[in-house]
Amino acid sequence: MWIFVMFDLPVDTKEHAREATKFREFLLDEGFEMSQFSIYARFCNGKEHYETYLRRIEAHLPERGEIHVLNFTDKQYENIIRFSSQSRQRQRKNPDQLAMF
Repeated sequence: MWIFVMFDLPVDTKEHAREATKFREFLLDEGFEMSQFSIYARFCNGKEHYETYLRRIEAHLPERGEIHVLNFTDKQYENIIRFSSQSRQRQRKNPDQLAMF
């Protein structure tokens, strides 16, 4: 299972920009990888693991902004179509469980 965090955080003041950076760094520290600007993804071992990350994210929400959390099954993740510079990219494969350790 995959968890995607998408966010749109204000950066109009130094304090807002600092909060946005802090949230992004939190996601990186939790093992998320940037998929696109303001979209981060992480592999989870099932629903309980997903719920754990959801609680951690909720505990670190910035004061302002919009944050959306989605979850995908492995099969749904593999079926994501990616384009880069007008060319279709190979489908991503799920990591082997041993690769996570």
